[in-house]
Amino acid sequence: MPASDRHVGSTTLTLLSLAGFAALAAMRLCDAMLPELARAFSTPTSDAAMSIASFALAYGAMQLVYGPLGDRFGKPRVIAYAAIACAVATVGAAAAPSLQALVVARAAMGGAAAAIVPLALAWIGDHVSWEQRQAVLARYNGATISGIMVGTVAGGAVTDLVGWRLTFLILVPLFAVTAVFLLRESRRNAHAQQVERPPYWRQVKELLQVQWARRVLVAVFLEGMLVFSCLAFVPTVLDTRFGLSLTQGGFILAMFALGGLVFSRAAGPLLRRFTQPVLARIGGGLLTTGFVLLSILPHWSWAAIGCCVAGFGFYMFHSNLQFSATQLSTSSRGVAVSLFACSLWFGQSVGVSVAALAFARLPAAACFGTAASALALLCYVFANQLRGQPSPLPWEDRQESPAGCRSSWTARQMQSKQT
Repeated sequence: MPASDRHVGSTTLTLLSLAGFAALAAMRLCDAMLPELARAFSTPTSDAAMSIASFALAYGAMQLVYGPLGDRFGKPRVIAYAAIACAVATVGAAAAPSLQALVVARAAMGGAAAAIVPLALAWIGDHVSWEQRQAVLARYNGATISGIMVGTVAGGAVTDLVGWRLTFLILVPLFAVTAVFLLRESRRNAHAQQVERPPYWRQVKELLQVQWARRVLVAVFLEGMLVFSCLAFVPTVLDTRFGLSLTQGGFILAMFALGGLVFSRAAGPLLRRFTQPVLARIGGGLLTTGFVLLSILPHWSWAAIGCCVAGFGFYMFHSNLQFSATQLSTSSRGVAVSLFACSLWFGQSVGVSVAALAFARLPAAACFGTAASALALLCYVFANQLRGQPSPLPWEDRQESPAGCRSSWTARQMQSKQT
């Protein structure tokens, strides 16, 4: 790659990381803000929680929309316009005269933010060679994890200092500046070849016809269902069992993100030392160990250790799934990664619903223990499946994805033009 292209790629990756940081910070900003929102609008906390639910619902519903847009118009460009929409919606949230208006503004924020992380992962798949890709994905995860942690803390601490309206406005300059520079970089790199693409439904159909693609999507669905469903109840369990406040429980739960942040910094040496299947097994083992600690809990401090270990293991295992998702297709990578994100999000939604019923009827130890057993099986099976995958060659040289998922429609179109 020429030096100028390397510079553009490095700059774009930095901007995508900032956008991902802002998107995940926006997602978590209202978590600790709920008591203040309830007071401001003289409403129960359960009603104020709609500001969180509306963001989440719109974020999940819009996942499948942005994949084909990114493939067609360029992923950084679509992310830039999504960041502008996020900035506008965030101003709307800060100026909301009623809770209903805030809920609508948060839904707009979630619908726009849904473009950022999946398309950034797809862009990494397009521009980073497979030898370096998993390490770059881990560093990008570090930016999004930092956004989660900062959003969670700022939602409480900054609101106490300056109020909830000004807290929202903190994110506006970051969204706006990132969008402006991403648009500039996308124009610099506008020489990318335009490829004729099949209809969206046909791209999805062809992806789902490939066995490896189905395995990756099922694995990330189960991962999201098992991991995030139980983690959502950690503060409640700590409150019930040890009398910790929900704020203290929230800080303990944040150790999960801290574990992921540590992995993002250690990913490079680990990836140089271990193969993908080995990393998946180690990550699965640590993730399972963390959930076992959460099921035992002789003291509340075990929850902090368990969350941190589980976070490190989760991101170690999840990075293999992310890498696999970026390899599912070269011609429709945005669509493939958006399907991946949708499966993860849908798994979380289903898992929380199931976990709510389980925690209401069973001891917490049984819920965490069952999840630990299921995660151990999932990680073991997927690690063995990774061993059966051929070592990928750079798709730039081979002109097809290692998993054999290049769009047959695109291949037929190219062949017909050549003849």
